[in-house]
Amino acid sequence: MTEPIVTREDLLEASKEMLQKQMYVYFTTPVNGMGPVMENLEAHLEFQVGLEKKGIMFGAGPHWTDDEKRWEGDGMVIIRAASLAEAKEIAASDPMHASGARSFTVRPWLMNEGTVTIKLTYSDGNREVI
Repeated sequence: MTEPIVTREDLLEASKEMLQKQMYVYFTTPVNGMGPVMENLEAHLEFQVGLEKKGIMFGAGPHWTDDEKRWEGDGMVIIRAASLAEAKEIAASDPMHASGARSFTVRPWLMNEGTVTIKLTYSDGNREVI
C-alpha cells in the first residue's frame, strides 16, 4: 500500500477554519563545539533582540539536553518572513551562522493551533505569560 501524497493545498483546505499563519523555523546546531558558540553568544543575542524589536521574531530559545540539565549549543528560532528565501537570508545573517559557529536549516511552518495568555496586573505592572 502506498502512502497518500498530501499537498499544501490539501492541508490548507483541511484546516481552512484555523489560523493558517505562515511562519518559518530555523534549527541551529554547533559546528565546532561550544567554544565558538560562546564567543559569538553576545552578538547573537543582540541580533535576536533586534529581530524581536522589528517584529520579525515570534519566539526563540535553546534546546536542553534530554535530562534538562545542560545546553549543548543548539536551538530553534521562529520568524515571520515573506518567503523561504527571505527566512534563509535572515538566518544566515545571525552572527552565530555568519561566523561559522553554528549551522542552520530552515523549514516553513504553518501555525494553526495554540493560544497565548498574558496576565497583566495594572496596579504594579506585573506581567506573566501563562
